[in-house]
Amino acid sequence: MRILVTGAAGFIGSNLVDRLLGDGHEVVGFDNFSTGQERFLESAGRSSRFHLERGDLLHPTSLSVAMRGVDLVFHLAANADVRFGLEHPRKDLEQNTIATANVLEAMREAGVRRICFSSTGSVYGEPEVFPTPETAPFPVQTSLYAASKLAAEGMIAAYAEGYSMQVFLFRFVSILGERYTHGHVFDFYRQLKAHPQYLEVLGNGHQRKSYLYVQDCIDAMLTAVANAGAKVNVLNLGQSEYCEVNDSIGWISACLGVQPELRYAGGERGWVGDSPFIFLDCSRMRALGWTPRMSIREGVERTVAFLQSSEWVFAARS
Repeated sequence: MRILVTGAAGFIGSNLVDRLLGDGHEVVGFDNFSTGQERFLESAGRSSRFHLERGDLLHPTSLSVAMRGVDLVFHLAANADVRFGLEHPRKDLEQNTIATANVLEAMREAGVRRICFSSTGSVYGEPEVFPTPETAPFPVQTSLYAASKLAAEGMIAAYAEGYSMQVFLFRFVSILGERYTHGHVFDFYRQLKAHPQYLEVLGNGHQRKSYLYVQDCIDAMLTAVANAGAKVNVLNLGQSEYCEVNDSIGWISACLGVQPELRYAGGERGWVGDSPFIFLDCSRMRALGWTPRMSIREGVERTVAFLQSSEWVFAARS
C-alpha cells in the first residue's frame, strides 16, 4: 500500500513510518517540522519507498500533492500542548480541527477512502465510569485540546457517512517510548538534570494515569486496520493498569540514581483541564487480538533510557 503519515517526523509518526517501511509499504511522510525532528527520519530517508513532503496542513496545496495515489492515511499531526492551551486558544482549533478538515477534503478530492486518526482519552473529560468505555456519555469538555479532537472526530465520522469512507478513531492514553519529546517524563528528566536535589510537581502527585508504550500503540493501530470492518471504528488504546504520578517519579528517579525532595504545587489537578484519573476500557481493541507487551513501568524506564542516550532532543525542543 501507499500510506500517508501526517506528523511523520514526530514521536509516534516517525516510529510508525519505520514500522510501515519495515512491513514493505510505500510511505509518504508529511510534516512542517514545527516540533518534529529530522533526525527521527534518518532511517526512513535511506529507503527508496519513503518520500518526504514538507508542508503545513493549514495550506492544502502541498497536502493535495502528497495525497496522490494514497490508499490509507494515518493523521497524527496535531498540537499536543494540552497544558498551555489556554495561552493560545486558536492553536488547538487550527492545528487539530481545521487541519483535520483539510486532510478530509484532500482525501475526498483524491478519492482516498481510509483514515486513522489519533484522538485522545481526554475527550471523556472527567468521567464517572472506570475503566471508561467508548460508549461512555461525554461530559463537559475540560480542555481546548480535547474539545478540538472531539470536533475532529465528528468531522471524520460525518465524512465517513457522506463519502463512504472507513475511519478509525483511536482514543489514546499518553504514549511513552523512544523519540518521546513531550510530557511528564520529559519534563521531570529535564528538571532532575538541572537540579537533582529537588523536583517541582504540579498537583499533589496522586493523579492516576495510564500510559502506553509507543510500539504497543502502533501494534494496536495496525491490528485494527487489518481486522476491524465497521465504517466508523472508535477504539480506546491504553493499558489494563494505571499508576500515580508519584509512582512514575520514583521510577524516573531510580533510573537516574537520585532521591529528590518533592515540592508539590498542590491540588488534585496539575493544571486547568488536567484529568486526575485516566483509565480506559480497551476490551473492544483487545477483542481484535491485541494486547500490550510493555508495562507502564517498563515504558517509563525505556523512555528515560532514550532521553539519556539522546539528550540533544532537549535543545531541539527548546
